[in-house]
Amino acid sequence: MADVVLKFVVENLLAIIKETWKLIGGAKEDCAQLLEEVDSLKAFLEDAAHYRQSNSKQWKHFVNKVQVIVYKAEDLIDKLHIQAKQHQEKYRVLTNYAKTVKECVINIKAVLDKVKKIREENQHAFQAKPMLHFQQEIVAHGSQKETLLEETEVVGFDEETETVIKRLVEGTDDLDAIPVVGLPGLGKTTLALKIYKDSQISYHFYTTIWIKVGLQYKLTEVFLSILKVFAKLTKEHQDMNVNDLAKIIREFISKGGKCLIVLDDVWEPNVVHAIKEAFPKNKKGHRIMITTRDASVARYANAHPHSLKFLKDEESFQLLENRVFGSNVRCPEELIARGKSIAKQCSGVPLAVVVIAGALRGRTSERWWQMVKDNVGNHLINKDDPESCLKYVEMSYIHLPEKMKACFLYCGAFPQGFEIPAWKLIRLWISEGLINSELNATLEEMAEQYLNELINRNLVMVMQKRVDGLVKTCRIHDMLHQFCKMEAKSEGFFQEVCEKTDQPGLSIPDLDTSRRLLIQLPLLEAFISKEPFAEHVRSFLCFSKKHKGSEQLSDIRLLHKAFPLVRVLDIESLDFSFSNLFKELYHLRYIAISGNCASLPAFVGKFWNLQTLILNTKASTIEIKADIWNMLQLRHLHTNVPAKLTSPATQTTYGSSCLQTLSKVAPGSCGEDVLLRACNLKKVSIQGEMAEFLETNKGGFRNFAKLKFLEHLKLLNDFGRSMRKVVQLPPAFAEYLQKLNKLTLSHTKFPWSDANILARLECLEVLKLKENAFSGTTWDLDIGGCFSQLKVLFIQRADFEIWKASDLSFQRLKCLVLISCDKLEVVPFELAGVSSLQQMTLENTNKAIKSAKAIECRKRELIQESKKRKFGMDISQAPDSSKFKLMIFPPETSDCNAI
Repeated sequence: MADVVLKFVVENLLAIIKETWKLIGGAKEDCAQLLEEVDSLKAFLEDAAHYRQSNSKQWKHFVNKVQVIVYKAEDLIDKLHIQAKQHQEKYRVLTNYAKTVKECVINIKAVLDKVKKIREENQHAFQAKPMLHFQQEIVAHGSQKETLLEETEVVGFDEETETVIKRLVEGTDDLDAIPVVGLPGLGKTTLALKIYKDSQISYHFYTTIWIKVGLQYKLTEVFLSILKVFAKLTKEHQDMNVNDLAKIIREFISKGGKCLIVLDDVWEPNVVHAIKEAFPKNKKGHRIMITTRDASVARYANAHPHSLKFLKDEESFQLLENRVFGSNVRCPEELIARGKSIAKQCSGVPLAVVVIAGALRGRTSERWWQMVKDNVGNHLINKDDPESCLKYVEMSYIHLPEKMKACFLYCGAFPQGFEIPAWKLIRLWISEGLINSELNATLEEMAEQYLNELINRNLVMVMQKRVDGLVKTCRIHDMLHQFCKMEAKSEGFFQEVCEKTDQPGLSIPDLDTSRRLLIQLPLLEAFISKEPFAEHVRSFLCFSKKHKGSEQLSDIRLLHKAFPLVRVLDIESLDFSFSNLFKELYHLRYIAISGNCASLPAFVGKFWNLQTLILNTKASTIEIKADIWNMLQLRHLHTNVPAKLTSPATQTTYGSSCLQTLSKVAPGSCGEDVLLRACNLKKVSIQGEMAEFLETNKGGFRNFAKLKFLEHLKLLNDFGRSMRKVVQLPPAFAEYLQKLNKLTLSHTKFPWSDANILARLECLEVLKLKENAFSGTTWDLDIGGCFSQLKVLFIQRADFEIWKASDLSFQRLKCLVLISCDKLEVVPFELAGVSSLQQMTLENTNKAIKSAKAIECRKRELIQESKKRKFGMDISQAPDSSKFKLMIFPPETSDCNAI
């Protein structure tokens, strides 16, 4: 929505004014006046948001007009900020500095006066129609779109139908809720209707009730809809409150047989709670079936929801064929290839297939099918086509909290199908100013909450998870990606340089209004060759699916010149080199670059706003010449090779660094002076020769006692001369790292007898022992070693043969991964007694497979025994909530009887 973007810009302007006036030491009354004007604008926007017509052309015109003027104010202040910094550091002699500041303030006031005038002219223009009515229109439209999908049988649901019906008709005699959760348009309602009409349901349930809940539901109306199935509604019923209605419904259900209530399109957990409370506790096996887009709502109803799968490519084509030609007519041979390509671009979403089929129905021209094939995205999200998926997707967007809308739109800045590293997305959100800090939570923690919430709402898909279950990479569905690009472009959130569709050349947006500019790597050379000057651009993103630093730019200096006020610069896919012009980019908050550089220039230390620095180089090490200790905003330093840091200047008067991430750093740079200054580090990765570093008496590791907040540590030992020495784990390792919860070791070759020292790490939850982390034939945990909090144990390329452990050695272990441990004979059978163990993976660990299968069988026996104790001898009614998974690679059949 346009006002979301504008409110974000205004809030950002407030922060910039406060920051700049601290720096320039300007008159307090000037700052107060500017803040008052911007605060007034912010209040007006918040007030108008409750009354204006969201789809009003007049409102959008107002927003766009104000946005352009506010951007000009922001530009003026940013320029003043640069002048102030140069003056403060005497980098450049500025004459008549006070006069310059005064003139700038006058110009800013003039700009804000324009905003004030426009606001006053439109003060009463946006009260014609409440926001709620617009949302109701969208809900109605969404319902029509669902009906479009429901009218025809959707292929690929037979297995899904059977699975859900089994959960409904079998299981516990207690009330149970079966949620079906999935992406918008995936066919949740279609599946629910198919199940609702199935003969097995009518046979097993005495009463079946279908309730359409929707986004703007009222609980009383939901209960009245249920009640009218049992009795004729009276005026008295309609005047009752929710509790009284629930009591009457409970009485009706208790008199009858098994009851099923289907709640379609649920958005909030409280409706599930209320319906559950309306059921009697009479052991008749009543059921509630729920369809929802929100995974948190689904998990509230049941810890094990049914996640609806995407259609396979062949199923998508079959559905397309049925909808275009009818169920008894096949697609003409000459159109099959294009049809399969079109179906594949729908990415397994039935609604998308149905919408595209509407564009193809009645047309058999190869030229037309080719045109649709080339423009699938435009057909799916089309403002001018009421049959597109736009309004259906827009429902999820509108239901997002205001603070998350910009974060969601930002996901569309990555290329379609791009797997986004979660940590990169979080760093970008923060640097863009999209995350607001809250009490007792860091910006990173808040951003992670936002990401998890978008995942829960099925707006972001998890592609890869880390061994500890956290998100590693994610992406958005192609249909949602198209929506994000359309919405962001429409509201000026970001713009994209792309190829023209009708003629050769580039389609370049208005650089005078673009704040965030995107470009695909192959188009960068052609764009920069035009020598653009984009003073208004604050973020320049150039992503590629190829390797980092895969393409060179003929004149890298033009890139710096084009964006003098840029804050976010992500050009990792470009082969970058520093130039003198680069040091003029004072406003940089986020840098991600790749190249051949062996050092980070000293002038980068002048980037006082820099928060995240990501540097990939082809050199073996990189020397950090910049004084990062005086960069008071720097939170994360990522390098792909060991970084050699300069020691903090002893004469500095600044406080501790706010650096949280240092990955990777050379062992020699972990001196006392460095770690004393970087005492807020949470994540450290050290790579290099570790022997001297880990020596008890003179090693640098004892300095880690200064890192009171360290949570993640990687020790990556390099092969070198020191490999002749025995690398030992310091006895005080656990004493230094009291808050460590994740540890990774590689090539350290500690003796296995030292492994039990790690058991003293009281907060350790994830232990990754990569290639040759420990060495020897035996790991004996029976002689002392209890990992009380460990949840994930990952061991790769270890040479041990014997592993001894008890069920007390890993009391909370959930996941065990063994890769290429080809000498290991037996996985300790005692692990079968670890009740928390849910997953065990063996890859190229053949000798231990038999013992792993024995553990699997014993785990199954223990689960069955537990169910018998809880549910009695008839365990067929017990829910399968306790699970254990054994995965063997290369795959083998896990057969208990074969042991």
